[in-house]
Amino acid sequence: MAIIEVNTASFETEVLKSELPVLVDLWAPWCGPCKALSPIIEKLAAEVEGRVKICKINIDESPEIASKYSVMSIPTLLIFADGAVRDQLVGLVQKDKILAKLQAYL
Repeated sequence: MAIIEVNTASFETEVLKSELPVLVDLWAPWCGPCKALSPIIEKLAAEVEGRVKICKINIDESPEIASKYSVMSIPTLLIFADGAVRDQLVGLVQKDKILAKLQAYL
């Protein structure tokens, strides 16, 4: 399963109504730590394929989502399950730490 680019229009369908838990990566093209996190997210997506949906949201293109979830700094990773935020990680985090947070939802 590829990483899904999500925007305001597709957010409800892809994230809130997802049958699977969803890891949402809120990022921006000008953000250095976001760029560094990207390959970690790609490796993670391969590992959790079929068990967790991975979505990326460019906050420059969908600022209302960042605002709704009070995202103050990026990168921010939000873990959604059953349509609600269950956990969050902020900053450049290692794959093991992300996986540990996701374990509760697998």
